[in-house]
Amino acid sequence: MKLLHIDSSALGANSVTRELSAAVAARWQDEVPGLTIDYRDLDADPIPHLTGRSLAKADPAEAEESERILQQFLAADVIVLGAPMYNFGIPSTLKAWVDRIAVAGKTFRYTEKGPEGLATGKRAIVASGRGGIHTDSPSDFQETYLRHVLAFIGVTNVEFVRAEGVAYSPQHRADALAAAHASIPLPLRRAA
Repeated sequence: MKLLHIDSSALGANSVTRELSAAVAARWQDEVPGLTIDYRDLDADPIPHLTGRSLAKADPAEAEESERILQQFLAADVIVLGAPMYNFGIPSTLKAWVDRIAVAGKTFRYTEKGPEGLATGKRAIVASGRGGIHTDSPSDFQETYLRHVLAFIGVTNVEFVRAEGVAYSPQHRADALAAAHASIPLPLRRAA
């Protein structure tokens, strides 16, 4: 089984989502024998934003890296995304990664009945961090976007580990992180 762990926070050691995504990956590592983990830090190693030159594959090195990113995603059984809320959405570095995995003919296709996701059978766990409280609010463009784009490409088994209101006070941050850690889903054990 393969797990792809993606972090996108720019806050380094002070990041709520890095702490949570690392905890999710560690739990899976502890519980799933033979699990392999691929890791990418989109802040330390950002992907170029999609441009017309990218789509035209004008830069062979960029085209090769885009294909490697896509194949890494396709090979993963589980995707753990560290996704903080920045200005009500996701970091642009995470959006650049999404642009490399949402590829017509590879992860989705259009049919007479509309779009069809091709990256089925995967599970995604999103470590979500928010300075304010946005659950079930019109201001949530972060989780709604991720849930929609993942479903669009066929990943419908999506769970969120969420720490909200972390900017309210140190106590609120500690309580939100404790609750988020307690909500980390367990991997499903396979029958022996």
